[in-house]
This record gives sequence, structure tokens and C-alpha cells, in this order.
Amino acid sequence: ALINGSPKGGATNSGFLLEKLKPLITEGNELKSYRVNAKQLKPEQYRELNQADVIVLAFPLYFDAIPSHLLRMMVELQQFRQTEQGNPNLIVYALINNGFFEGKQCTIAADIVSNWCVRCGFRFGMVLGHGAGEMLQELKMPLGKGPLKNLGKAMTQLSTAILTRSSAESLFIQPN
Repeated sequence: ALINGSPKGGATNSGFLLEKLKPLITEGNELKSYRVNAKQLKPEQYRELNQADVIVLAFPLYFDAIPSHLLRMMVELQQFRQTEQGNPNLIVYALINNGFFEGKQCTIAADIVSNWCVRCGFRFGMVLGHGAGEMLQELKMPLGKGPLKNLGKAMTQLSTAILTRSSAESLFIQPN
């Protein structure tokens, strides 16, 4: 389950990161995309998420944390999980982008995701926190090249963790 948690409509940096991740994890997996903004998910969508093997949250950093509409969805999924049995091996990964240059600005939001996983009974996979998010869509080059060299390497590590359903150390990077 790929969840775009950007409050913006249209093209977003969170959507950009998910689109770059998709080809790296498509083989052998059925991907389902969700968009969480002002309109919340339906009960059947919470059921789907609760049964998923993997959830990838992608969102922008808001005041060093998670945007409120995405946080609301996370709380509702947590409550849903308390009433309905879900996949006990569900593992959560996150792609966090921020406007600051340093990716380490995402560490508090990463801790929030990790703590939420504990509360829900999910396994925490890892977080990829990327700085200088506003430049991502302006760069017309492939991952792993030029300013996107670090992002390419980090996406490879994230996709490997997703494909093997394993946990790894979170990465906080910035453009080259």
C-alpha cells in the first residue's frame, strides 16, 4: 500500500518519490495507491491497509512532524486495528521530504512513525528522509545521477528492505 500523505492536490514531492519507488518494488508485488488529504479514507480502505503486507507512507514534513490530516488517518487506522484483526507481520516504511536542505530535519517525524508502529502492532521498517524536497521535481535527471545520486542510492536501500520485508537503519540524506 503506497500512501501519498501530501495535503496538496496535483503533482507533489511525495507523489514524485512514490513514482520513483514504484519501478523498484513492482516485481512480484501488487501495488495499491491511496491519497490522503482533506478527504479521509473509507472503512473498506482501512480494512485493505490493515491486511496489507507493507505500507509505505510518503509525506512532507510539517513543523518537524506529520501533516495533521495524515496523522488523523494514522490514528483512525490504529483504532480500526484495535477492533479488527489484521496482518500481524505488516511492516511500515516512510518517505519524508522537507524543504530544508538537511534530511536530518526528518528525524522527529521518523520517531513519530516508529512509535505509531509500536502502538499499532506494526513492524517498523525504516524511514528515508530527504532534504531540499522543493527541488526534486525540477531536476530532469534519473535517480543516482548528479544531485539525485544520494537519493538513488537511498531508494535502492529502501526498495531492498521492502522487497525482503526487512528492517534497516533509517537514512537522512540531502542532494549532492
